[in-house]
Amino acid sequence: MAQYEVAVLYHPSLEVDLSKAEDRVKKIFKDNGGEIVSIDNWGKRKLAYTIKKNEYAIYVFYLVELPGSAVAKVESTLNITDEVIRFLITKPDLKAMAKAEAAKTLKAEQAAKRGEVNEPEKEEED
Repeated sequence: MAQYEVAVLYHPSLEVDLSKAEDRVKKIFKDNGGEIVSIDNWGKRKLAYTIKKNEYAIYVFYLVELPGSAVAKVESTLNITDEVIRFLITKPDLKAMAKAEAAKTLKAEQAAKRGEVNEPEKEEED
């Protein structure tokens, strides 16, 4: 099974009760042999342009493991789901993600070293 990132834009009126719509989308993934790895809810945000007469949408990103043959079924099912305004299924670049994570840890290590160097100087002044 391959990993896919699925960006789903929900109708803004669902802000109060998003759980039913999310359960429906989760069921679509599971019915097609998928497994949800993580969910990232960004909340209600302004759209760059109006979609189906809506200026806002609720952004939710799913990281899903799906068999390649099930992607078309998931797309067709999400297309007819009323709560979903738009969606996008992409295959994440795992190498780029790993490289970005490595750069982030390196930067944190360098910041920690700078912090360690400054701490002894402060202690000497006291």
